Amino acid sequence: MTGRGAAPLLAPATLMVLVMLGLPLLLLLRFSLNRYDATELMIEAVTPANYLRFVSDPFYLGVLRTTLGVAAASAALCVGLGLPIAYRLARMGPRWKPWCMLAVVLPLFVGSTVRMVGWMILFARGGLVDSVVRGLGGAGLELMYTTFAVVSGIVSITLPFAVLTMQAAIETIDPRIEEAARSLGAAPGRGFWRVVWPLALPGTLTAGVLCFILAMNAYATPYLLGGPRFQMMAPLLYWEFGTNNNWPFASAMALLLMGVTLGLVACGGLLVPRRYRA
Repeated sequence: MTGRGAAPLLAPATLMVLVMLGLPLLLLLRFSLNRYDATELMIEAVTPANYLRFVSDPFYLGVLRTTLGVAAASAALCVGLGLPIAYRLARMGPRWKPWCMLAVVLPLFVGSTVRMVGWMILFARGGLVDSVVRGLGGAGLELMYTTFAVVSGIVSITLPFAVLTMQAAIETIDPRIEEAARSLGAAPGRGFWRVVWPLALPGTLTAGVLCFILAMNAYATPYLLGGPRFQMMAPLLYWEFGTNNNWPFASAMALLLMGVTLGLVACGGLLVPRRYRA
């Protein structure tokens, strides 16, 4: 079927997606231009005051920097930890590959909140890590409500997505290319970085972008593992919306978070073409 013939079949689904995505965004945009009053709550207006408040307040800018830092660290760790696993899965024989794939996917069967409760038990004072350190004669570790705990929790959620994405990209690379590199005298490590890595770079970037987006919008992990003092954009946005009832400012925060995320992703997408031109 040609593209012109398939267009009528795709039009209803495309229109539904555009409506389901576009209308909420337009509603957020309209809410973000309203004013907030503690008594009347949302007042109809057209003002950029909510955006100006965010970009001029050091507290909110600090929360955005923390969110960007956590998201970047989580994405880098997912790519660094997931690349060897993805390569091994892509080159694994058919006997063990289904079982290893199941082991990678299995954590996705458990809800993120349940997994965060497990991390809380692991990191809490008197938990497994603290008990082991104290049993070895140490002073114990207070890992809860730290950046380390939040990054660990986010990585545990996003790592399977990174592994599956990079594994699919590496599987498209013909193994005979690596055999040719070895026949020309390249060591396995050198052959991987000079042959496989450049070809897998688009898939690796896609995995990093996916993990970055998931980390930027993480809610349960920073809320449970970071505590009330560890502020990230998603929990703060929910507090403004649900507790403070400041819908205009919460809408502005949501659009700014989306804009920053999409902007950074777009900039990252330009790196691969430049890398290949170089």
